[in-house]
Amino acid sequence: MDKIVLIGGGGHCKSVIDVIEEQGKYQIAEILDVEEKIGNDVLDYKISAKDTDLPELIKKYDNFLITIGQISSSKIRERFYNQIKSLGGKLPVIISPRAHVSRYAKIGEGTVILHGVIVNANATIGNNNIINSNAVIEHDAKTGDHCHISTGAILNGEAILGSRSFMGSGSRTAQCVEIPEETVIGASGYVHRSLPESGLYLGVPVKKVD
Repeated sequence: MDKIVLIGGGGHCKSVIDVIEEQGKYQIAEILDVEEKIGNDVLDYKISAKDTDLPELIKKYDNFLITIGQISSSKIRERFYNQIKSLGGKLPVIISPRAHVSRYAKIGEGTVILHGVIVNANATIGNNNIINSNAVIEHDAKTGDHCHISTGAILNGEAILGSRSFMGSGSRTAQCVEIPEETVIGASGYVHRSLPESGLYLGVPVKKVD
Protein backbone atom coordinates (compact mmCIF):
# COMPACT_ATOMS: atom_id res chain seq x y z
CA MET A 1 0.00 0.00 0.00
CA ASP A 2 1.34 3.43 -0.93
CA LYS A 3 2.10 5.85 1.88
CA ILE A 4 0.66 9.36 2.12
CA VAL A 5 1.52 12.42 4.22
CA LEU A 6 -1.26 14.68 5.49
CA ILE A 7 -0.72 18.42 5.96
CA GLY A 8 -2.95 19.81 8.71
CA GLY A 9 -4.14 17.95 11.80
CA GLY A 10 -7.44 19.65 12.66
CA GLY A 11 -11.08 18.67 12.29
CA HIS A 12 -11.04 18.39 8.51
CA CYS A 13 -8.09 16.01 8.78
CA LYS A 14 -10.23 13.66 10.87
CA SER A 15 -12.88 13.53 8.15
CA VAL A 16 -10.24 12.83 5.52
CA ILE A 17 -8.61 10.10 7.58
CA ASP A 18 -11.96 8.31 7.75
CA VAL A 19 -12.22 8.42 3.94
CA ILE A 20 -8.61 7.29 3.39
CA GLU A 21 -9.10 4.31 5.68
CA GLU A 22 -12.34 3.29 3.94
CA GLN A 23 -10.81 3.81 0.50
CA GLY A 24 -7.98 1.45 1.40
CA LYS A 25 -5.46 2.72 -1.16
CA TYR A 26 -3.05 4.63 1.09
CA GLN A 27 -1.36 4.18 4.44
CA ILE A 28 -1.05 7.37 6.47
CA ALA A 29 2.65 7.81 7.13
CA GLU A 30 2.85 11.22 8.80
CA ILE A 31 0.67 14.18 9.78
CA LEU A 32 2.20 17.66 9.68
CA ASP A 33 1.07 20.76 11.57
CA VAL A 34 2.60 23.69 13.41
CA GLU A 35 5.46 22.80 15.74
CA GLU A 36 3.53 23.28 18.99
CA LYS A 37 1.03 20.59 17.95
CA ILE A 38 3.62 17.83 17.44
CA GLY A 39 2.59 14.82 19.54
CA ASN A 40 -1.11 15.70 19.58
CA ASP A 41 -3.54 12.91 18.76
CA VAL A 42 -5.60 12.91 15.57
CA LEU A 43 -7.89 9.89 15.93
CA ASP A 44 -5.51 6.87 15.97
CA TYR A 45 -2.55 8.91 14.69
CA LYS A 46 -0.22 11.56 16.06
CA ILE A 47 1.06 14.78 14.55
CA SER A 48 4.61 13.73 13.85
CA ALA A 49 6.32 16.67 12.14
CA LYS A 50 6.02 20.41 11.60
CA ASP A 51 4.82 21.85 8.32
CA THR A 52 8.22 23.42 7.65
CA ASP A 53 9.64 19.87 7.40
CA LEU A 54 7.83 19.42 4.08
CA PRO A 55 10.93 19.81 1.83
CA GLU A 56 12.69 17.02 3.71
CA LEU A 57 9.65 14.74 3.74
CA ILE A 58 9.23 15.05 -0.02
CA LYS A 59 12.62 13.35 -0.31
CA LYS A 60 11.21 10.41 1.65
CA TYR A 61 7.58 10.14 0.47
CA ASP A 62 5.79 10.53 -2.87
CA ASN A 63 2.16 11.29 -1.96
CA PHE A 64 0.84 14.31 -0.07
CA LEU A 65 -2.62 15.62 0.75
CA ILE A 66 -3.59 19.00 2.17
CA THR A 67 -5.98 18.36 5.07
CA ILE A 68 -6.25 21.94 6.27
CA GLY A 69 -9.88 23.07 6.16
CA GLN A 70 -10.96 26.25 4.39
CA ILE A 71 -13.39 28.70 5.96
CA SER A 72 -12.43 32.29 5.19
CA SER A 73 -9.50 31.91 2.80
CA SER A 74 -7.85 29.35 0.55
CA LYS A 75 -4.41 30.98 0.81
CA ILE A 76 -2.80 28.44 3.14
CA ARG A 77 -4.08 25.47 1.15
CA GLU A 78 -2.94 27.08 -2.09
CA ARG A 79 0.52 27.85 -0.67
CA PHE A 80 1.08 24.22 0.33
CA TYR A 81 -0.29 22.99 -2.99
CA ASN A 82 2.19 25.14 -4.90
CA GLN A 83 5.04 24.11 -2.62
CA ILE A 84 4.32 20.40 -3.08
CA LYS A 85 4.13 20.84 -6.85
CA SER A 86 7.38 22.82 -7.00
CA LEU A 87 9.21 20.15 -4.97
CA GLY A 88 7.93 17.29 -7.15
CA GLY A 89 5.42 15.72 -4.78
CA LYS A 90 2.25 14.00 -5.94
CA LEU A 91 -1.27 15.02 -4.89
CA PRO A 92 -3.64 12.10 -5.41
CA VAL A 93 -7.41 12.38 -5.61
CA ILE A 94 -9.16 10.91 -2.56
CA ILE A 95 -12.74 9.72 -3.12
CA SER A 96 -14.95 8.17 -0.47
CA PRO A 97 -16.30 4.76 -1.46
CA ARG A 98 -19.62 6.12 -0.17
CA ALA A 99 -19.65 8.94 -2.75
CA HIS A 100 -20.99 8.69 -6.29
CA VAL A 101 -18.66 10.14 -8.92
CA SER A 102 -19.74 9.73 -12.52
CA ARG A 103 -17.20 8.11 -14.80
CA TYR A 104 -17.80 11.08 -17.08
CA ALA A 105 -16.70 13.61 -14.43
CA LYS A 106 -13.19 15.11 -14.28
CA ILE A 107 -11.52 15.55 -10.89
CA GLY A 108 -8.34 17.60 -10.38
CA GLU A 109 -5.33 16.49 -8.37
CA GLY A 110 -5.32 16.89 -4.61
CA THR A 111 -9.10 17.05 -4.42
CA VAL A 112 -10.92 15.27 -1.60
CA ILE A 113 -14.47 13.98 -2.06
CA LEU A 114 -16.07 13.05 1.25
CA HIS A 115 -18.90 10.71 2.24
CA GLY A 116 -22.28 11.08 0.55
CA VAL A 117 -21.14 13.39 -2.24
CA ILE A 118 -22.69 13.18 -5.71
CA VAL A 119 -20.66 14.34 -8.72
CA ASN A 120 -22.75 13.95 -11.83
CA ALA A 121 -21.95 13.40 -15.51
CA ASN A 122 -19.60 15.84 -17.25
CA ALA A 123 -18.91 17.84 -14.08
CA THR A 124 -15.39 19.26 -13.80
CA ILE A 125 -13.75 19.81 -10.42
CA GLY A 126 -10.47 21.72 -10.23
CA ASN A 127 -7.30 20.99 -8.28
CA ASN A 128 -7.04 21.00 -4.48
CA ASN A 129 -10.79 21.19 -3.85
CA ILE A 130 -12.71 20.06 -0.79
CA ILE A 131 -16.07 18.56 -1.74
CA ASN A 132 -17.53 18.07 1.71
CA SER A 133 -20.02 15.54 3.04
CA ASN A 134 -23.32 15.23 1.12
CA ALA A 135 -22.51 18.04 -1.33
CA VAL A 136 -23.84 17.78 -4.89
CA ILE A 137 -22.00 18.82 -8.06
CA GLU A 138 -24.54 18.48 -10.83
CA HIS A 139 -24.09 17.67 -14.53
CA ASP A 140 -21.82 20.03 -16.49
CA ALA A 141 -21.01 22.15 -13.42
CA LYS A 142 -17.45 23.41 -13.00
CA THR A 143 -15.27 24.50 -10.11
CA GLY A 144 -11.94 26.25 -10.29
CA ASP A 145 -8.90 25.41 -8.16
CA HIS A 146 -8.65 25.65 -4.36
CA CYS A 147 -12.43 25.72 -3.76
CA HIS A 148 -14.41 24.33 -0.84
CA ILE A 149 -17.99 23.20 -1.33
CA SER A 150 -19.18 22.62 2.20
CA THR A 151 -21.56 20.11 3.73
CA GLY A 152 -24.82 19.66 1.85
CA ALA A 153 -24.13 22.48 -0.63
CA ILE A 154 -25.43 22.14 -4.21
CA LEU A 155 -23.74 23.48 -7.34
CA ASN A 156 -26.48 22.95 -9.90
CA GLY A 157 -26.21 21.97 -13.55
CA GLU A 158 -23.87 24.06 -15.73
CA ALA A 159 -23.10 26.43 -12.85
CA ILE A 160 -19.52 27.69 -12.51
CA LEU A 161 -17.69 28.32 -9.23
CA GLY A 162 -14.54 30.42 -9.62
CA SER A 163 -11.19 29.48 -8.11
CA ARG A 164 -10.55 30.09 -4.40
CA SER A 165 -14.26 30.30 -3.66
CA PHE A 166 -16.27 28.85 -0.80
CA MET A 167 -19.87 27.64 -0.65
CA GLY A 168 -21.10 27.35 2.93
CA SER A 169 -23.11 24.48 4.37
CA GLY A 170 -26.51 24.05 2.76
CA SER A 171 -25.96 26.79 0.17
CA ARG A 172 -27.12 26.21 -3.38
CA THR A 173 -27.16 27.73 -6.83
CA ALA A 174 -29.63 27.92 -9.67
CA GLN A 175 -28.69 26.28 -12.94
CA CYS A 176 -26.16 28.00 -15.23
CA VAL A 177 -25.12 30.77 -12.81
CA GLU A 178 -21.50 31.95 -12.51
CA ILE A 179 -19.78 32.77 -9.23
CA PRO A 180 -16.54 34.80 -9.49
CA GLU A 181 -13.18 33.83 -8.06
CA GLU A 182 -12.52 34.49 -4.37
CA THR A 183 -16.19 34.59 -3.43
CA VAL A 184 -17.81 33.33 -0.23
CA ILE A 185 -21.42 32.16 -0.25
CA GLY A 186 -22.69 31.99 3.33
CA ALA A 187 -24.38 28.96 4.85
CA SER A 188 -27.86 28.29 3.40
CA GLY A 189 -27.45 31.07 0.82
CA TYR A 190 -29.19 30.79 -2.55
CA VAL A 191 -27.49 32.11 -5.69
CA HIS A 192 -30.36 32.69 -8.12
CA ARG A 193 -28.39 34.52 -10.80
CA SER A 194 -24.76 35.12 -11.78
CA LEU A 195 -22.82 37.36 -9.40
CA PRO A 196 -21.16 40.49 -10.82
CA GLU A 197 -18.10 40.61 -8.56
CA SER A 198 -16.17 38.78 -5.88
CA GLY A 199 -17.11 39.20 -2.23
CA LEU A 200 -19.13 37.83 0.66
CA TYR A 201 -22.74 37.01 -0.17
CA LEU A 202 -25.42 36.06 2.35
CA GLY A 203 -29.13 35.39 2.37
CA VAL A 204 -31.96 33.96 0.27
CA PRO A 205 -31.42 35.10 -2.39
CA VAL A 206 -27.85 36.17 -1.66
CA LYS A 207 -26.83 39.80 -1.43
CA LYS A 208 -23.31 41.20 -1.25
CA VAL A 209 -22.47 42.37 2.26
CA ASP A 210 -18.84 43.51 2.05
